[in-house]
Amino acid sequence: METQLKGVRTATPAAQTKTRPKKKSLNKFITISLFLAPAIIVYILYVLYPIFSTLLYSFYKWDGVGAGEFVGLQNYINLLSDNVFWTSLTNNTWVILTSIFVQIPLGLIMALMLLAPIRGIRLFSGIYFFPFLISTVAVGLLWVLMLDPLNGIINQIVSVFGFENVEWLSQSRTAMFAVLLVIVWQFSPFYMILFKAAIVGIPEELYEAAEIDGASAFTKFFRITLPLLMPTIVSSSILAIVGSLKAFDIFYVMTGGGPNHGTELLGTYMFKQAFVNFNMGYASAIAFVMFFLAMIVTIIIQALDYYRKKKGAYV
Repeated sequence: METQLKGVRTATPAAQTKTRPKKKSLNKFITISLFLAPAIIVYILYVLYPIFSTLLYSFYKWDGVGAGEFVGLQNYINLLSDNVFWTSLTNNTWVILTSIFVQIPLGLIMALMLLAPIRGIRLFSGIYFFPFLISTVAVGLLWVLMLDPLNGIINQIVSVFGFENVEWLSQSRTAMFAVLLVIVWQFSPFYMILFKAAIVGIPEELYEAAEIDGASAFTKFFRITLPLLMPTIVSSSILAIVGSLKAFDIFYVMTGGGPNHGTELLGTYMFKQAFVNFNMGYASAIAFVMFFLAMIVTIIIQALDYYRKKKGAYV
């Protein structure tokens, strides 16, 4: 009888130790699921569902009100022969190139200037960042007034040097340049903040060791600062490309896509097709092309960055 009881007593803790890990893992899974559930629900409702619904609507000829007519890939076929679509895509490409080769380098230069040992340089931190704090619509209206051909301050400055007034936003050859200039002015401070935070995070010991070895300022920048900033540069490039493909408000406020579609973007063209021409299916096709291009470019950049890390070129 005692041996039987002893057997029971020794078996019970062993069984309990087997069930406890399962119970623990189950409780852990439930806890993690409960914490993740709100974020997953929001992501499904506001990211995945709009993407799939946009893809679905792009296969229809639909005015946004009545029943749609299924047309398959016809909207995408029409895009291939749409001159305005190709003009919009070209203009978006110019925005992307400006963002990558002007905004990001300018943001890096501004960040380096703010970290320079110059008295009173911190004052410029607020001055540099001020344009990014203003609403994009307000920035557009402000620059429309400044670029006014008769009373704008830009033309008044131009006239001081003996040049004639320029209709900045009314001519195709100058309108795109003017809006790109405004974009650089407003969004370069955003990259300045990213680079400033990344530079501050670089260990000071690296620069001290380089100084002991007699490295110049240029050598320290190209051998230490720039390589360690590569992750920030990659992230900034992705943000710049995706933001450029989604650009809408500043162009719509300043030019409305004109003159003669000279500043038309995929975003403004999609808006006009959807809410002016009430061609929701065609607008959905444009929107999905924008998403597809952003996804492809992001994957390419991530793949190149992965190859760079694997090769061990930089940290």
